[in-house]
Amino acid sequence: MTYLLGTDEAGYGPKLGPLVIAASLWQVPDGLGNTDMYHQLGDLVTRQSARSRTLLPVPLADSKTLYQSGGGLARLESGLFPAWLAAGMHVDRWQEVWTKIAPDCVEELQSLPWYRQFDIELPVDADPSLLQQCGGSLRYGLDQHGVRLVSTKARVVFAKRFNQLVEHWGGKGAVLSHETFQFIRDLVNPLEADSVLVCCDKHGGRDRYGALLQHHFPERRLAIGRESRELSVYRLGSPADGIEVRFAAKGETFLPSALASMVAKYLRELAMMAFNRFWQQHLPGLKPTAGYPADARRFFEQIDATRQQLSIPVQDLWRIR
Repeated sequence: MTYLLGTDEAGYGPKLGPLVIAASLWQVPDGLGNTDMYHQLGDLVTRQSARSRTLLPVPLADSKTLYQSGGGLARLESGLFPAWLAAGMHVDRWQEVWTKIAPDCVEELQSLPWYRQFDIELPVDADPSLLQQCGGSLRYGLDQHGVRLVSTKARVVFAKRFNQLVEHWGGKGAVLSHETFQFIRDLVNPLEADSVLVCCDKHGGRDRYGALLQHHFPERRLAIGRESRELSVYRLGSPADGIEVRFAAKGETFLPSALASMVAKYLRELAMMAFNRFWQQHLPGLKPTAGYPADARRFFEQIDATRQQLSIPVQDLWRIR
């Protein structure tokens, strides 16, 4: 069997809210890793939005296809919750999703006042009973193909730590790369497998990742297969027993990366939901923010006096890059 690991991020550009790096890990029959999983899985999954009141196909696609600001979370949830159920994971509360998907962030999450007391039922917008049926159908279909969704996980970087990492690494691009590679290492090292294929979306305009990979995998021999604008390919370890890492423009066309993009976006939106509600409780009528630079400054200026009254440090919410 071959392991496929796809990663993606949400929240790289904003000034408010966390950076979320997510991954989905799949186990597939040998030889399937280099094929188009959307084609291989036939009617089980789709790159399009879910058709109303149908069980299959389940939408597992680039989050930008399934989510638009202000449009609600139903289209993301229509793919995520069946996928989680197919992986044997049940989530029905806001607090629970962090514990199960991003356990390493929970202590810091609970230290921030906008997250500490917040909790709601999940899913937010989609029909839970339909999602339950979709999850069962998806799991059965994947079993028939010999495919297993092992897990979805996330690495969450809140503002204070994000700022510390920017100062340590010298820029937010370096933060994204280092955090992603450490996350990949944490996920693949425990695997007992001869073959692991990792696919990531390109990090900005970067085409060369060899030095960064070697930094995080110093015990493995690095071989560079290709470095170009469209695709950069590396192997860590021997050809027969190693990890192939690909960085592709539009990497979300790889199904595991598409699911990772959905997880990252969903967690980011859940985080901003709690953040906005906290400040709206203190300032009724405050317009919520998605955290992107221009509107984030407007939001920060409106909450700043209250922030000072609450003795909340600037670095706990405002990102320096």
